[in-house]
Formats: sequence, structure tokens, C-alpha cells
Amino acid sequence: MFNSLNTVLDQKKAKEKYPEARVIVLDDSFNTFQHVANCLLTIIPDMSEKRAWDLTIKVDKTGSAEVWRGNLEQAELYHEQLFSKGLTMAPIEKT
Repeated sequence: MFNSLNTVLDQKKAKEKYPEARVIVLDDSFNTFQHVANCLLTIIPDMSEKRAWDLTIKVDKTGSAEVWRGNLEQAELYHEQLFSKGLTMAPIEKT
């Protein structure tokens, strides 16, 4: 029992040490569907072509879409890479 309690406490500590964040793409009037989908496909790891297009359509219809969630450092990297390709990005949201 004692060990499992330590494991729970260690997981909480690890989560504080390595915060998570959300990467969100915003709709704009200048990026094409093809460009947005291609950026997601090439920058976000394990992104399928179908998911890239689904997210691109969601951005268009709702104004934004979360395209990645995870470790803050990785989120910052993907955010910067998408921004450098001309995508309109929301500020990184820490979770």
C-alpha cells in the first residue's frame, strides 16, 4: 500500500515538473486548406492525412482546433514551426 501511495505522489510531482500544453491553430483568411493540412502533416508527429484534413476543416468551421497536446517543450517547438510556416496560432495553453 505504501508503495502505491508513493507512486501517486511521484506522478503528481512529475506532472508539475513537466507541464502539458495545447497547440491551437486559428482560422484566417489567407492560408489555404491545402497549406494548413500540409503543415499539420509535416510538423505534428503521427499525424495522418485524414486527421490533418479533419482538423483543417474544424479550423475553418469553428475558428480553431487543437492540433496537439503534450509536453510543454514539444508544444513550444510545434507552435513555433507552425507559426513559421505562416499559420495563425493561438498562444500556447498550459493544461
